[in-house]
Amino acid sequence: MSTWDTRLLARYALPGFVGSLILAVGALGVGWLPLTGGLIDFVGVDALRGTTAGLLLSRAFVFVGVALLLQAWLILGHDLLADPDDPHSLRGIDPRTLVTVLVAWVAPLVLAPPLFSRDVYSYFAQGRVVASGQDPYETGVAVVDGWFEDGVDPMWAETPTPYGPLWLLFARGVANFAPEQPALAALIFRLSALAGLALLVIYLPRLATAHGINAAPALWLGVLNPLVVMHVVSGAHNDALMIGLIVMGFALASERHPAIGVIAIALAAAVKPIALLALPFVGLIWAGRPDRGGLADLPGLYAGWGARIRAWVLALLLTIAVFAVASVLAGVGPGWIAALGTPGEVRTWLSPATAIGMLLGMATTATGLTIDDALVVTVTRTLGTVAALAIVAWLILRPEGRSPMRGAALAFLTVVLLGPVIQPWYLLWFLPLFAATGLKSTQLRVVILVIAGFSLHGMAESSSTSDNLFEFSDGLAIVAAFIVVGLVLLVSPRERRLVLSGSLSHGLMPQDPSAQARAEASVFRGRIDTRE
Repeated sequence: MSTWDTRLLARYALPGFVGSLILAVGALGVGWLPLTGGLIDFVGVDALRGTTAGLLLSRAFVFVGVALLLQAWLILGHDLLADPDDPHSLRGIDPRTLVTVLVAWVAPLVLAPPLFSRDVYSYFAQGRVVASGQDPYETGVAVVDGWFEDGVDPMWAETPTPYGPLWLLFARGVANFAPEQPALAALIFRLSALAGLALLVIYLPRLATAHGINAAPALWLGVLNPLVVMHVVSGAHNDALMIGLIVMGFALASERHPAIGVIAIALAAAVKPIALLALPFVGLIWAGRPDRGGLADLPGLYAGWGARIRAWVLALLLTIAVFAVASVLAGVGPGWIAALGTPGEVRTWLSPATAIGMLLGMATTATGLTIDDALVVTVTRTLGTVAALAIVAWLILRPEGRSPMRGAALAFLTVVLLGPVIQPWYLLWFLPLFAATGLKSTQLRVVILVIAGFSLHGMAESSSTSDNLFEFSDGLAIVAAFIVVGLVLLVSPRERRLVLSGSLSHGLMPQDPSAQARAEASVFRGRIDTRE
């Protein structure tokens, strides 16, 4: 074993592995388990879940596990971004060796109960709805017997599914394969999330290299971050498969396979329709990659409006074909369009549009202008949505000066920030895209703080015991999380250097002429007069 391999295992893989192992033990006590199947009655599980001491111990395990994971991630980031003369520097490391670290961090959670969310049981129940011959776009999971015992959050009992036809086809297959076995179904859904994670591992480094970004720190930021471990692996969210297919689509389009790239994006949208946001941007790559003759040596992507419109139409036709095939196979209609607003039924202080509405609603209610805050929240959410649509339209119609994938990252960021609801795993929609297209030093510091804050928010807020042990609101939890991050930075010099100085002096940007040339080649330049 090489010196670097030994160092990776001892210094980075092992602490993260211990953190995930502790987290997995905590999941037995405060993770989400179905009421059926007998798992909840196991002696060790019953001891953790059936007593106050066991619940407190399990919650402590979750806190310690997330803290260790976060610490391991920050230390790894410091060394990946450190200057070459730093004795801890990992500059020049092969990004493939980081997969060993990722596997170590992920492995203990593969068989553990879900934490931080129980959406995975909703997937199973929605699959049962499809298998029963009913349309989940028109009804909630309450139409199938035993939905509550399967572990579904009652919030979604009467709510139509917001997922695409490909995901419903897969969910129906899981329901048919594991009838009345929600725990086994949850494991299968987690494997699908791991498939999305594998796509990120494969294609993110290729995409980063194409944009002139060092693949190893890009992989660290976009794939190895604690939010991935918490919400992709432990939470088993289908967002992982969606973003994996999106990154795959951009990578293939950038490697001169635009039609296949569009199909990958279409498949992502057939999992979660929000992925349609990436379609016009991959269309720009398609438009800017024709046989350009004398333009072939010019850096960047060149396409006039005619080429753009042709590419967008072709991309749309391919997407319609993918949706049509998936819908026929799943036996559902186009109801996903009407169900797109389903996640917005959740109220969270994490969403600026919703938080502002609730604060203003408190004032209008206190002064007697309104009965409650419902109307005000609706208005602020509507304004946020309109603003988001306007910004996204501008990003699509005025793409000059940035890479199409950078435009997609900004579009997803806009939709998340101005949308009616933010969930911590929504950050994964754009984090890999920004990791592959680069971040300046200040931007990278902000992203690191946000990831750390949302990691601690997750451990403070999201578990099956949050209601009966610690009564945190979203707002209090996120404030407390950022205070803890600040304290860590004060007492830990290496993490303080990572976020505040030194190792981030260059950010995550192209560092040499070759990398800068690749970055220039990925930028959309618009139309050029070939007569010049």
